[in-house]
Amino acid sequence: MKIGILTSGGDCPGINATIRGVGKTAINHFGMEVIGIHNGFSGLLHKDISTLTERSLSGILNLGGTILGTAREKVFRKLITSPDEEDRKTIKKAYHELGLDCLVCIGGNGTQRTTWMLSEMGLNVIGVPKTIDNDIYGTDITFGFDTAVGIATEAIDRLHSTASSHRRVMVIEMMGHHAGWIALHSGMAGGADIILLPELGYNMKVVIDKIKERLEMGKPYSIVAVAEGIEIHGSKMRPASYFAHHIEKETGIETRETVLGYVQRGGSPSPFDRTLGTELGGHATQLIHEGRFGRMVSVKGRGISDVPLSEVAGKLRLVKPDDNLIIQGKRIGISFGVSED
Repeated sequence: MKIGILTSGGDCPGINATIRGVGKTAINHFGMEVIGIHNGFSGLLHKDISTLTERSLSGILNLGGTILGTAREKVFRKLITSPDEEDRKTIKKAYHELGLDCLVCIGGNGTQRTTWMLSEMGLNVIGVPKTIDNDIYGTDITFGFDTAVGIATEAIDRLHSTASSHRRVMVIEMMGHHAGWIALHSGMAGGADIILLPELGYNMKVVIDKIKERLEMGKPYSIVAVAEGIEIHGSKMRPASYFAHHIEKETGIETRETVLGYVQRGGSPSPFDRTLGTELGGHATQLIHEGRFGRMVSVKGRGISDVPLSEVAGKLRLVKPDDNLIIQGKRIGISFGVSED
């Protein structure tokens, strides 16, 4: 069999480990031919490819980013959603001219939706979930998330000492457009005093009262962890800037902001993300060998599994108010910025 691998959407730690997991399993265990498709789905259309070998897949396990390159797929998405059948035939033609028996698509929510649409067109595809946001439906965790949480936690750890020294409030903003998984996990692991999530929203009075309460208890500094996707009422400021401004104004405590941004995406993947990517890549190749196409590999509990792409497309995995970490966080005195009523 001949398979293609592409990566699409934003980069994240662990992609190369996954490419390696797919490619080495395919070559060494199943005797498949493997090609890498560069720069996302556009590389499929333009036949921007290279042959992946045992040699070319060596030495990439610990590398951040993606050796195949990646891109946002606006042009490809227009083709695949076009009412003109000829546009979709262009995609099918490119796929078949490459002689592919299956295409492995590594990416986030948008990529998995596109992969499902390719499956609906009759092409053999397998999806592999990738995002630091951990918001892909159908899997308990995605590779890239553990690394991002580790980076964010270390940042909070470092802010504790400077906040304490200067008696300041530190507001730290993490990635997470729709889901607050990074802010929740790093906030808990780093000992944040207030954690603000898109799924829960916020009440500024509750946030201010928590900081004042800590001050009255003899705790002159606080750490506020906020997800970038939280909806700000009546302002276009970044969440970190918005909360820092209002906290200092209402409490009189000197407040500083830190926006982690893309540093959460970069660098070498954690050991967990390396092994997870390897396992997911291996399972993707197993599905190809078995002829079970149109599926996305996933993590369920402690095991590697898979789900139909039709169950994943267009859905998000969000933090629920009754998440165990939220419940335990409240029990130990962490505020989530909303009233307990």
